Amino acid sequence: MMTDYLELLENYRPGDPREEADRALMLDCCRRYGPMILTREALAAHITSSAFVMSPDREWVLMAWHNIYRSWAWTGGHADGEPDLLKVAMREAAEETGVTGLVPLREEPASMEVLTVRQHQKRGKEVPAHLHLNVSFVLLAPREGQRLAAKPDENSGVRWLPAKELARWCTEEEMLPVYARLVERAETSIGRR
Repeated sequence: MMTDYLELLENYRPGDPREEADRALMLDCCRRYGPMILTREALAAHITSSAFVMSPDREWVLMAWHNIYRSWAWTGGHADGEPDLLKVAMREAAEETGVTGLVPLREEPASMEVLTVRQHQKRGKEVPAHLHLNVSFVLLAPREGQRLAAKPDENSGVRWLPAKELARWCTEEEMLPVYARLVERAETSIGRR
């Protein structure tokens, strides 16, 4: 298991030119900010980790209704000093949905992307526009027997959505290519663990 974020970023092999450019920007920010990149003290950009939670058959994706972006979205959050980004993704998925039985499809990231976060308010405080240097993992969890629960300070609903129909549910158009890439990469990993 790779617990060092910098080693993880350096060893990741991008799947396309956009991902290569995003990885280069992420590594540049890591060099500039050092370990502070794992905290929100790096105001312009900081590392986040997301969980794309799928059913074992890869037919369903667990999504949360995001309060700020007003869309069904994956789960994830800030590293907040934690260098093990898989651990961050798993923690955030459990906290934001109540899902249990999470296992990583692979311990390596499924995707990396630089995401623009617009200026907004959170918990009554202004948050300036900034970049999330995001590392994404595909996690698997059973659909049956789950007691899903929203995390009201972040989302107001949790549900399993059909993986092939995310464009119907997700209104953040810029996220649709990311989700499509994760679905495709999860499908090509069937049978590989």
